[in-house]
Amino acid sequence: MGDALSRKERVKTLRVHASGMTIHTSLATQILNGQQEALKAENIKNENLRGMVKQLEAKSDETLYFMDRIWVPHTGGLRELVLNEAHRSKYSIHPGSDKMYKNLKEFNWWPKMKGDIAIYVGKCLTCSKVKAKYQKPSGLL
Repeated sequence: MGDALSRKERVKTLRVHASGMTIHTSLATQILNGQQEALKAENIKNENLRGMVKQLEAKSDETLYFMDRIWVPHTGGLRELVLNEAHRSKYSIHPGSDKMYKNLKEFNWWPKMKGDIAIYVGKCLTCSKVKAKYQKPSGLL
């Protein structure tokens, strides 16, 4: 009689070859189109820029940047798209508002960004269930 390890069935392992994967996104073109739409005279009031339009500078691809961060306009639901990608993607997995702001502020900018992120995370049902203050003990202590 042998032990359990000696009787274990030997299975040949599978080999997986990793290949390079390129992801193409249309977010950059959507932001460029949204910026052009937002700067029209009838839409500029909705952007809440308050004179910061003078500080926006165009880069080589004609996209507008504010202090080396891309300006995400309010028009076209682009902010919501960026927030969804930063919060619910496979790679971020519901970060809190502080971590999400830290990650987004490196490359993106819009007025009242931190407040918008806090409101967005506050509305997330998954995040609110995970917080310790909302969890109740299972039985008598």
